Amino acid sequence: MSFPLLTVTAALPAVGAVATAAVPAARRTAAKWLALLVSLATLVLAAVVLIRFDPDGARYQLTESHAWISDFGVRYELGVDGIGAALMALTALLIPFVIGAGWHDADDRADEQANRRWRPTQGFFALILAVEAMVLVSFAATDVFLFYIFFEAMLIPMYFLIGGFGDRAHAAGEEEGAKQRSYAAVKFLLYNLAGGLVMLAAVIGLFVVSADSLGQGTFSLPELLKARASGDLTMATSTERWLFLGFFVAFAIKAPLWPLHTWLPNAMGESTAPVAVLITAVVDKVGTFAMLRFCLGLFPEASSWATPVVLGLALVSVLYGALLAVGQRDIKRLVAYASISHFGFIILGVFAMTSQGQGGATLYMVFHGISTAALMLVAGFLISRRGSRLIADYGGVQKVAPVLAGTFLIGGLATLSLPGLAPFVSEFLVLVGTFERYPVAGIIATVGIILAALYVLVLYQRTMTGPIRRPEIEKMPDLKVREVAVVAPLVALLLFLGVFPKPLTEIVNPAVEHTLSDVQKKDPKPQHPVAEHAGSDDKPAGHGGGDHE
Repeated sequence: MSFPLLTVTAALPAVGAVATAAVPAARRTAAKWLALLVSLATLVLAAVVLIRFDPDGARYQLTESHAWISDFGVRYELGVDGIGAALMALTALLIPFVIGAGWHDADDRADEQANRRWRPTQGFFALILAVEAMVLVSFAATDVFLFYIFFEAMLIPMYFLIGGFGDRAHAAGEEEGAKQRSYAAVKFLLYNLAGGLVMLAAVIGLFVVSADSLGQGTFSLPELLKARASGDLTMATSTERWLFLGFFVAFAIKAPLWPLHTWLPNAMGESTAPVAVLITAVVDKVGTFAMLRFCLGLFPEASSWATPVVLGLALVSVLYGALLAVGQRDIKRLVAYASISHFGFIILGVFAMTSQGQGGATLYMVFHGISTAALMLVAGFLISRRGSRLIADYGGVQKVAPVLAGTFLIGGLATLSLPGLAPFVSEFLVLVGTFERYPVAGIIATVGIILAALYVLVLYQRTMTGPIRRPEIEKMPDLKVREVAVVAPLVALLLFLGVFPKPLTEIVNPAVEHTLSDVQKKDPKPQHPVAEHAGSDDKPAGHGGGDHE
């Protein structure tokens, strides 16, 4: 029996969460170091997963399969393709930075506990590790029911992180801030639970359909994909479309996609900066990942049927999120609306049904996670110094804290996809891949780039440049050693992957090819003017937005 690398990788933070929560109340520092060491060990294991993954090998690698609930066809099955391996690495990479940035975020709550029976510091870091464990299983699960369990279970620790450890830098005071944190946590939970219930009905429906076609119901994704490709698994068109919608709605809420996005600005705005990073850079990626793995793989006809509507919603997300980011007065809500715009780009690339579009969407998931983490964590350091999230309360910060201002600028430039930084590569591929098949959609999406430059540069100008308008800014300290250690590696990654993304593209591209094969799509043939003029047989069959296969 081979070593269960995927199980150990996901189990380590789960065990670490229990151990961290059990640390005595008086040993807060020990709990922090334990959580950090566990996250670093998990990062090493995730790196091993990425290194051991062979792009030229089988579609799903490092597989594990064990009987679990045999009567209902549920198995404990894990396996990663290139997309899953890359996102596992992203998750494991970001958690140590989340822990480092949130080193003191729960200390004030611990100081408020006179009897010290409740251990908020231990609980805070234990919840972060619990989320990591559940997200890692979600990226590796190849049993649909197993995926669903962890897809839903991660909501519980996230609810407590938002509601119990939210941001206290509220302009209306602590009492109003507590109400807003509670509202944001409940809204997050209700939205995602509603999507999960719709998905549960679709999961059960998929099992029933597989039982009718195969003689025995199964939740195994590799078996379902194999039966789908061979024609053994058949669905009525209406059935497939309803099942697709059941999965897609849950993933669109998690992603989030307009108009199911409204929970995200509240959740990110009321969370601490590290928890906000956990939401948008880690947890939300499960939604876009699942669109590729489950929606396109299991329901190819329905995916093609829904593509025009999904592309329209994605374009609305791109423009709507960017426009609202331009008008924000709250730093963290600005980053939240910017993320909605970025998720629109990701979903646009997924449903462009081209190798460049889907490859770019996968890279976008990774690079957006790194760039958003860099920007949001530096914003969190800024807010913790001033005690305010309002842009108007800043100005001239670069005069007193040049390192903070410089890293804030790099994070912002990465967010607007400046050439030379990693997100540019992914956004360019998404736009090119979209334009190949849907040129009008590709042209409209480019407006989001212009708006991104506007909201990022205006944010930097109003907070960092100009005269010092507030006396609190004059005494603002620059980044400390711990904070530099958190941000510097993220900046280095943005620079490195911006000029050399090849190692990641080589891992991702084979998985993208498999996904395109599932939906029976090929990249459109380029429209060559000479061939068209000569009436060549190579001339594409259609123009504009059709499928040229």
